[in-house]
Amino acid sequence: MTDRKPCKVCNFTRQKSYGLVVPSLDDLKIKGCEFLGFSPGEPVTVVLEDDGTIVQDQAYFLCLPSNTKFMLLHEKETWSPGCKMDGGTAWMARDSMVLEADTVDSSSAAAHWWHLAQQLKQDLASIILMSEADLQALVDAPCPELASAMGFEEKKAEDLQETLQGVLDRREEERQSKELLQLYLKAAVKEDQQQEVPSQPSQEGAGDVEVDAVEVDSASGFMSRTLMVLKGKTSPETRLSTEELQMVVTRGTEAMEKVLGWDRRRTSALLHACEAELTGRLQQVQAVQSIRSNTQLDRVQRVEEEGVETPAQGSN
Repeated sequence: MTDRKPCKVCNFTRQKSYGLVVPSLDDLKIKGCEFLGFSPGEPVTVVLEDDGTIVQDQAYFLCLPSNTKFMLLHEKETWSPGCKMDGGTAWMARDSMVLEADTVDSSSAAAHWWHLAQQLKQDLASIILMSEADLQALVDAPCPELASAMGFEEKKAEDLQETLQGVLDRREEERQSKELLQLYLKAAVKEDQQQEVPSQPSQEGAGDVEVDAVEVDSASGFMSRTLMVLKGKTSPETRLSTEELQMVVTRGTEAMEKVLGWDRRRTSALLHACEAELTGRLQQVQAVQSIRSNTQLDRVQRVEEEGVETPAQGSN
C-alpha cells in the first residue's frame, strides 16, 4: 500500500491554501479540487507552487519531499511567480543578514542553501534530485550554519558536505567519460568522412556554429540558466535538477526544437538523454525508499518476535 504524503495545495492567486494528506497524484487532484471549491470532475493541472513545474508522473510525485506545495490550475489559468523582494533593495537584506552559530533566524530563510537544507532534513534521498548548482550551494554553505539549519552536530555537517562534494565529483567523472567517448566517436566519423568527401567536415562545422547562434525563444518558460546549460554545456542532463529534467521531457521534441533552435535529430538525442537521466534518478530514489521501508518492516517484525519470546521464557 502506498504511503500517504502530507502536502499543501493552493489556487493560482495563492489566496487559498490547504494542507492535506494523499497517497497519489490523482487523490491530490480530487481532494485539492474539493478543498479549493472547484467543480467535481473539472480538469486541472498540478504544478509546483514555487517554480511552476508541471507534475504529471506518479513516480515523480512520490519522490517529492513531504509538505511540498502544489498549485491547481484551471484550463485558462497559468502559473506565475509569487511576490519576491524588490531587486533594488535585495542587496540590503543580504548585507544585513546575521546568522548565529546555534540558530537560524528569519532573514536566513531567504538564502538558497537554507531551503535546500530543509529538503535534506526531511529526506536525505533528495540529494539525488538536486542539480549541480544546488549541491554546490550546500557545499559552499558555512558549516556551522548548515549544522544549525539541519539540527546536526558540526562534524556531521562536515561529513554531509564531503558526501555532497563526492556526488559532484562522480557526476563530473561521468561527464568527462562521456565527453571522451564522444570525442573519440566524432574523430572516427570525421576520419571516415575525410576519406570519402574531404570538404564535408568543414561544412558540418559551419552548420554547428550557425545552429548554436539561433536565438532562444524568450517565451519558453525556462530559466536562463537552464537554457544556458542545455545549449552550451556537454552532457547537460547531468547538470540539471530533476524538476528541470521533468520540464524538458514534458515539453516534448517539437516544443524543444523551437526553444533551442535545433534540428529534430539533435533535439531527440537531448530528450532521450534527459529522460534516461530522469528515470535513473527516480529509480535511485525508489530504491532508497524501498530499502528504508524494508528496514522499518524488519525492525517491527524483530520487536514483535522479541515480544512473543519474552512471555514464553517467563512462563518456564
